[in-house]
Amino acid sequence: MDASPGPTKVARALWHRQIDHYPNTAKRVMFLAIVVVSTIILYYQLYVAGAVAPQILAHYHMSFRFYVDIIVVGNAVGAFTSVLAGLADRWGRANMVAYGLGVTGLLTLVGVPNAPNAWTYAVITAAVGFVEGIVLVATPALVRDFSPQLGRASAMGFWTLGPVVGSLVVAEVASQTLGHLVAWQDQFVICGAVGMVVFFAALLGLRELSPALRDQLMVSLRDRALVEARAKGIDVEASLRHPWRQVVKLDIVLSAVAISAFLLIYFTAVGFNPVYFETVFGYSAAKANALGNWWWGADAVALVVVGIVSDRLRVRKPFMLVGGVGAVVMTIVYLGKATEPHTSYSELALIVAVMAGFLGIAYAPWMASFTEAVERKSPALTAHGLAVWGWIIRAVVAVSVFVLPFVVSSTNALVQYGALGKKALAIEKADPTVKIVLAHPHLFAQLARYPVAKIPAPLLARAIKEVGLKKLLAVAHDPHIKGEAAFFSAHASQLHQVVAAAAVTPGQWQHWWWVCVAGEILFVPLVFFMWGRWSPRQAKRDEVEHDWFVQQELAKLRQPSTLS
Repeated sequence: MDASPGPTKVARALWHRQIDHYPNTAKRVMFLAIVVVSTIILYYQLYVAGAVAPQILAHYHMSFRFYVDIIVVGNAVGAFTSVLAGLADRWGRANMVAYGLGVTGLLTLVGVPNAPNAWTYAVITAAVGFVEGIVLVATPALVRDFSPQLGRASAMGFWTLGPVVGSLVVAEVASQTLGHLVAWQDQFVICGAVGMVVFFAALLGLRELSPALRDQLMVSLRDRALVEARAKGIDVEASLRHPWRQVVKLDIVLSAVAISAFLLIYFTAVGFNPVYFETVFGYSAAKANALGNWWWGADAVALVVVGIVSDRLRVRKPFMLVGGVGAVVMTIVYLGKATEPHTSYSELALIVAVMAGFLGIAYAPWMASFTEAVERKSPALTAHGLAVWGWIIRAVVAVSVFVLPFVVSSTNALVQYGALGKKALAIEKADPTVKIVLAHPHLFAQLARYPVAKIPAPLLARAIKEVGLKKLLAVAHDPHIKGEAAFFSAHASQLHQVVAAAAVTPGQWQHWWWVCVAGEILFVPLVFFMWGRWSPRQAKRDEVEHDWFVQQELAKLRQPSTLS
């Protein structure tokens, strides 16, 4: 009987993506580059809303609580689809990434800009979170497949550029375009258009290793001959039996919990940096996003440089420890500025850059350490191990984002009233007498209906009793108040909320940053329980022993078989 024909050229290009030989360096770098760019674009799409959050709230007349709940639901959905993505160990990774990009590209390009109401916007955002949860697992699994352990931190450093450079792109595009592209929907159109270009690149160019190749441990490129030789006889189904039982272990779970707590400040920055800088420091949307360039730029540089150095020294834990301690110190410095509204832009830029640098110093080696720890359980279950991490980190983010508005409760008034709040704060700053009006909004709203000489006696008596004659006269003779009388009368209640919120918001944000510090502190001692060497000398000894083992195994495979 003739063998059944293999997949056609079109089928190989669009669906059957597995390759049966470990690729040479040029192809391997190309595949890794597609994965990294795909990850950057996906996170660009996921984070773009943060750049124009105040405008979205104003457009849909959406409360800050509702907006936060959308983020919570998106992360909760992503947490459970991360578990679903563990099936990438059976079904492969490349199709999940390529077609996932197509879905998110269309949702961002067409769906969000045309969403007619807040609920439609919420559903589309949840759909993007659904896909992001899958790709969060599938992309680092592909990076692991194409990167031996001795180059793992460098490769993971580049992969981690996905969320970081995605955030940087959001900040850069917004800071450059918000000045002349007034509609917030334009940010999504730009993002979606770029996403569709990357989708076609991934659809046509992305490939993955066959299960027999990727289900093995590869320490260095010198292992290539042994991996390919073993692949001819490996039992893929046997290696995938009882997958969760093999990877849900205490060391894997603790490591995932530690990094999730450590990154609380990162995910807060992604979702709320523009809101924070606009409401606490009074920056414009463009300037708030420009400050984000310093954060994400420093983080990106640290990820790549530290990844390369970690691979060169063959150690992970020292970098995780230094990054963790440095992040704690710099976050404490950062939170201290929340109650110092006159802090200069350049000082804030320096602080966030150094703080983000320490986050990157810890994160790239952690990613390498985590995937290596999963490989020690079973190289065939990389996606399952990453799914454990994906579920935990998304669950932690969902819970923390849900809690945040209860800690920073005053932000709702500042964001919800948008331009009104900015005008009120500007007037109050220019004229301290305004504070008297805003402390008694309903009273002065009634007084504004009458000329001073015709205020009814009962109302005037009430005003003197509540405010005091001296303060009342100061307001009556203030030309600035008279000029804004109609404004105060129309918006007295809202203005009172805005000014009251502005007074307490910095302190509330400080409380939240302390929560982030607690997460960073939790990470530090758990480093000692993670996988990896402390000493470069010991790591080098491990490499020599592994090379000797590979040579022995290759020698056995080259021996001709004999009949017993």
